Amino acid sequence: MAKNWAIAVGINRYDYLQQLNYAKRDAELIQQFLRTEAGFERIFFFTDDSPDIGGKSTRPTRANLRRVFLELFNQPFMGAGDNFWFFFSGHGMRHDERDYLMPLDGNPADIEETAIPINFVTERLRRCGADNVVLILDACRNHGQKSGEGIGRQTEEEARQKGVISIFSCSPQEYSYEIEALQQGAFTTALLEGLGVRGQCATVERLNQYLNFRVPEIVRQHKNARQTPYIIAEPVNKSHLILVPRYATLADIATLKNDAYRAKDEGNLDLAEQLWIRVLAAASGADMEAVRALQRIERLRNSTPDISQQPVSPKSATNTPQPKSTSPLPRNTPSNPKPITPKSSTTYSPSPVINLSRRKVIQTVGVVVTAVAGFGTVISSISSLSEHWEFYSGKTSTSKMKTFPFQTAKVDAKGNVISRPKLQGKQFVEDLGNGVTLEMVQIPGGTFMMGSPPTEKDRGSDESPQRQVKVSGFFMGKYEVTQAQYQAIMEKNPSHFKGENQPVEQVSWDDAVEFCKKLSEKTGRKYKLPSEAEWEYACRAGTETPFYFGETITPELVNYNGDYPYGAAPKGKGLGETTNVGIFPANPFGLCDMCGNVYEWCQDVYNKNYQGAPEDRSAWLNSKDNNIKLLRGGSWITDARNLRSASRRDFARENRFNYVGFRVVAGA
Repeated sequence: MAKNWAIAVGINRYDYLQQLNYAKRDAELIQQFLRTEAGFERIFFFTDDSPDIGGKSTRPTRANLRRVFLELFNQPFMGAGDNFWFFFSGHGMRHDERDYLMPLDGNPADIEETAIPINFVTERLRRCGADNVVLILDACRNHGQKSGEGIGRQTEEEARQKGVISIFSCSPQEYSYEIEALQQGAFTTALLEGLGVRGQCATVERLNQYLNFRVPEIVRQHKNARQTPYIIAEPVNKSHLILVPRYATLADIATLKNDAYRAKDEGNLDLAEQLWIRVLAAASGADMEAVRALQRIERLRNSTPDISQQPVSPKSATNTPQPKSTSPLPRNTPSNPKPITPKSSTTYSPSPVINLSRRKVIQTVGVVVTAVAGFGTVISSISSLSEHWEFYSGKTSTSKMKTFPFQTAKVDAKGNVISRPKLQGKQFVEDLGNGVTLEMVQIPGGTFMMGSPPTEKDRGSDESPQRQVKVSGFFMGKYEVTQAQYQAIMEKNPSHFKGENQPVEQVSWDDAVEFCKKLSEKTGRKYKLPSEAEWEYACRAGTETPFYFGETITPELVNYNGDYPYGAAPKGKGLGETTNVGIFPANPFGLCDMCGNVYEWCQDVYNKNYQGAPEDRSAWLNSKDNNIKLLRGGSWITDARNLRSASRRDFARENRFNYVGFRVVAGA
């Protein structure tokens, strides 16, 4: 059985440095998580008032910490498949091109003699013999006061210790903030959230993605400042390692298997063995593929021919059945949740039968379309083809348009529903085959004020200057693109939270663009991502309040993190996952989940304000970095403030998270 040991250090009361408020609590919560959630059997805990153990002090002085590093790590006591974590919350400093952790008695006037170099810590940790060593530093906690430059300036060369996963709370030249409202550090808050959401951050790679999203969000909300964590995994395939086996998905295990096969093919039997042991740990020892692989490695080491087994392709790893997870539901899961069964996207469902009849029609009328497209009309004498021409040219005939009823809601400043208006909209329905359809709602043209007024609570600087934008009519998806729709077009389903009617997530900007391209080819109608102006116009639906429901929102109306309400609304219970589309009230245009559920990609690149932005519904495609795109609408995991109609978020186009999806638009 794997060994899981850790050291947790949290220091509030320093002898020679600014006092901290929540470093001790951070360490206590990490200790609690490691013991109760991650199954760590031994944790060495050091804080201001931690009791003596065996007659030895556990106060985090330099002498005590060095004693543990020198005595405990004198000889290897762990092996392949074992884990050792080191967590430190407190001050860090940079001195003479080296990074230091500041113990309780660390003196900034005599750093070399009173502080502990980080490379000393990592060098000693590696001696334990575990193949998975995790270094987590929530340091440089100065409240913006430069009492030290902090380990945020840690050089990558020092951090790249082979076999060590280094997780830093902030990037160079940044500070790590304590949040009074949370009674914790921003980084540790996000770290515990990420590690504690089932399947969310079981691997180093996904934890890195989550921290890079969540920490800046928390700091912006409470401090209006910047803090960007980062992770260095050495070697790179360490990023695929599973941090919390009980939360691992089949996709996580499949990735580890592929790495193991690759290591064996490259002749690195030691690494292959370590990775297969990791697979067994994640599968609770019940993976015969891993057992057979370890047996083959042993035979290779002993130069014994393996004639009983045929070569196994790495690709088979993604199709290997695994036992279902027995891990409990997360604490914020509803009392009667829909079961979530993790499974590899490669086995999601069969690809749909392509509807060839429409393609044939397009091919048949190709010459006619070319002849009449410039006039915007249809030759009436070709009555058998006219309806198809209207549908595919973006001029949907009234016979194809259907009226649909829907209900929206209006709330007061405290989130109380004061009315539930019943309205009607118009839509057409696109047939994607195999019973899968795409409902496209007609959005009427008009003008609106894009951005937020200076008086709007929690507005961002990138939401101004507010300006009038003219928008011509178009069609927009009634719902975020669902997993069934994505499967029908792309023949795969990358989503973490599985469900045919739940929004597809874990898609990059380029994935969404490719979906639009293939959808256009399949139907003959031009589909694309919405421009930012189209998105906000459709979201507001004629409203001027922060949300289309009114001055605030509640978890009864929107899927978001109810622990962080807006305005005078009370806290509420969040669901902790995506939901089926359309279960919450629509906005006044009949569009569902424009707030919450998943963030939605827009076509535009991100600009820091609206200076020079288009004044119509066209996309803004030029910026200093064209790889940074726009997200709108917030998600199941975000605070209420980020669900406002004007709220914007910049995001790298290659990112794939389980809180990011998209919806499509078409011309009218």
